[in-house]
Amino acid sequence: MAAASADQHQPPESPPLLILHRFPSFKLSFFPFLRTKYTVLDPHADPPDPSFPALSKSARLMLCVGPTPLTSDDLVNYPAVECVVGSSAGLNHLDLDACRRRRIRVTSAGDAFSDDVADYAVGLAIDVLRRISSADRFVRAGSWPARNEYSLGSKVSGKRVGIVGLGSIGSRIAKRFDAFGCTVTYTSRNKKSHLPYTYYADILDLASNSDVLVVCCALTNETHHLIDKDVMAALGKRGIIVNVGRGALIDEKELVEFLVRGEIGGAGLDVFENEPRVPKELLELDNVVLSPHKAVMTPDSFAALEEMVLGNLEAFFANEPLKAEIEL
Repeated sequence: MAAASADQHQPPESPPLLILHRFPSFKLSFFPFLRTKYTVLDPHADPPDPSFPALSKSARLMLCVGPTPLTSDDLVNYPAVECVVGSSAGLNHLDLDACRRRRIRVTSAGDAFSDDVADYAVGLAIDVLRRISSADRFVRAGSWPARNEYSLGSKVSGKRVGIVGLGSIGSRIAKRFDAFGCTVTYTSRNKKSHLPYTYYADILDLASNSDVLVVCCALTNETHHLIDKDVMAALGKRGIIVNVGRGALIDEKELVEFLVRGEIGGAGLDVFENEPRVPKELLELDNVVLSPHKAVMTPDSFAALEEMVLGNLEAFFANEPLKAEIEL
């Protein structure tokens, strides 16, 4: 019925309809290419497309750009949509229940960002432990000649690394810490029997047996504030937290208080609860490394994302299998 409805609004030889769902400021380098292959329906087009209201009712495919929220109310406006091609590793911005009810297929960025995020997570851990950013500030401020002393960091090799979420990103983080001779343990929705790492069903047990706790699981109702004061207390005064998942995985208020009181050893944070706002207390702490949600941002990851997204758009209209499709 959706295809027949589309035919009523489109000439038979017109390119397939594609809804572009995005924040007005969100753009990807391959947007111009999309317009050579598809009739792109962009609600933020300038000037507005007068055919958008009619054609968008008939479009079967949507490209959701980055973490642009897609709600059930949004989907009401697009009654013919059968598939949402995502360009984000996370899914918390999508109303998956609404997609499930309407039997809308959903894809993610898959592995496009996984290597870059894993590299970044390890980089944040090294930075916090070895105090690299802090040392850089020390030198730039001219303090080296005046004080000739600098507080010691901690070695990385041999640390006990606990990973929260051993999926595509988490497994790559584990592999990288393996190379440092670290002991890797994890918690996840399911035990990964094919991997050689110790599994903890209870995150408190994981934290109490970790020097470094790396948070990289998906944000859901169940994982919201998963890292709470009890987990931080279990991690202890010498433990550090690295978060490359989503800000709300950690109770940020509690994290700030633990750091200010010196009850955990430090943190490397690429994500925050109320981005782009960062708690001012964190700005004053030398044992905290801050990053503006850029772990995924490399030319390599965007090239991989482009390949994934364009491949899924083509696969949908060719009735071929989709990559990185989510089980709803």
